[in-house]
Amino acid sequence: MLKSKVAVQVISSGMLPDDTLILGETYVKQWKIPQGQHLQLKFGAFRKNVKVIPVAKYDGLRISQGLAGQMGIVNGASIRLQYKAGTSTLVLGPLIGILVTRDYPHIPDKPFGSITMFCNELVEACTAQGVYVYFFTPNQIGSSPDSIEGWIYSDGWQKAVMPVPDVVNNRLSSRKLESKPSVQHFMKEVKLQHQTSVFNEKFLDKAEVFDALKKDDSIARYLPESHLLRNYIMLKSMCSRYSNVFLKPVRGSLGKGIIRITRLGTDNYQAMYTTAAGTRKQQFTSLVKFYSTISEKMKTSRYQIQQGLQLIEIQKRPVDFRALVQKDASGKWTVTSIVARTAGNDLFVSNLARGGTLSTVGEAVAKSNLSGISRQDATHRLQQAALNIARSLDTQIPAHFGELGIDLALDTSGRVWLLEVNSKPSKNDNTPLNDNKIRPSVRMMIQYSRFLSGF
Repeated sequence: MLKSKVAVQVISSGMLPDDTLILGETYVKQWKIPQGQHLQLKFGAFRKNVKVIPVAKYDGLRISQGLAGQMGIVNGASIRLQYKAGTSTLVLGPLIGILVTRDYPHIPDKPFGSITMFCNELVEACTAQGVYVYFFTPNQIGSSPDSIEGWIYSDGWQKAVMPVPDVVNNRLSSRKLESKPSVQHFMKEVKLQHQTSVFNEKFLDKAEVFDALKKDDSIARYLPESHLLRNYIMLKSMCSRYSNVFLKPVRGSLGKGIIRITRLGTDNYQAMYTTAAGTRKQQFTSLVKFYSTISEKMKTSRYQIQQGLQLIEIQKRPVDFRALVQKDASGKWTVTSIVARTAGNDLFVSNLARGGTLSTVGEAVAKSNLSGISRQDATHRLQQAALNIARSLDTQIPAHFGELGIDLALDTSGRVWLLEVNSKPSKNDNTPLNDNKIRPSVRMMIQYSRFLSGF
């Protein structure tokens, strides 16, 4: 096994020229790196002609302060190397850039607000795997096609000018920011100019997901009847077929704006709305009257209308499941975690932001009104559905995804249904953060980045 992880030591430019690297002899021999002649050094989009000098009984890499500054590498960094003889290139990396929504430079210990803890965890996990990571926001994308001002961690958060990375993980939580021309231009250019891999490159909307999956016959069994709500005729048709239907904003998240319509009798309907304070109920003596109340909203917000399901419940509170599926070290979809989410009292959405509670699949199934299938069988069905749906979306939607949050449900007969797919799954919705533990989801993201970059 070739040694590839190396500790970087930064020394004064007066002691070492910027075009010379000192490298432990073991690495030089194992990788068959030519000595004393010029090779190309690559780190993300950074390129420079350098010479390599081997040193016996030394297990690291020494570079000058000037070169370290050009690359954004700090003293003590742990990084991987490879030598590509065909192109005479010494490659350091992988360099990963995490595109985040915003930063708070005036709060040095929490520069990314509520996701700073996740960012710290990612830095720690990257260090353990010999990966170099930095974080940047849309505002830090400048005019240079080769470099970005980002945040690195070295005894505290600090800003540094960094090369465009080998891999970008798009963790933007705002559709508006993601659709900015500068962000779209950046993602297109780094792929073209530097062969950067960008994953989770776009938000998904509900109509797009269901329309794509309808094309795959093997997925049909998971799909509740679902359409883009275009007119009253469609509303009437769905309400005549199902005693419950859901209206969901096509681009909504966290359970915002969902409406449940229940047929109570002839010309008697109840609408339940999710609000910041909980649930609001309203009675209508005809569907026409209900439709007139939402037709104004439909001018600015598109709705998906979906068949209501008889979900399993715990003490009359509906339960659904969030599966986190990720691509692994060989680029294949795998289920990292599945958690059960039980809605709060008098609510019909299970999001944690709205008072939902987390538990394991086994605990939820054991306490629920599901009968006839074992906990193991329920877990297996959910895992299989999540993998099938992820693979199908990969085929049907022309975009690069590395992780997906797939919301599933079990009905009282044990059938699995798809509720929705989220291409920007929250890092607080699977296993809780723990000061002493790097979550499997974080490790997996790094392993997939290494796969993409060839490390």
